[in-house]
Amino acid sequence: MDKKNPKKNKPKVHEQLEGFDIRVNEFGEIIATKNIEELNEFLNENVDDKKLRSHKQHQADEEE
Repeated sequence: MDKKNPKKNKPKVHEQLEGFDIRVNEFGEIIATKNIEELNEFLNENVDDKKLRSHKQHQADEEE
């Protein structure tokens, strides 16, 4: 099986990321179809950051 065989089907994505594509050009620059701020906002809302769990719990304990 050839390692460079491209997949013919597009992966399933979240509806907010529909049409998002990211590539690295020959100069090492990241080319994306969506703004980086939009992507960061989506990730902040939908992805749990293990490193920040204890920090959030600590803040909640202080508020009580």
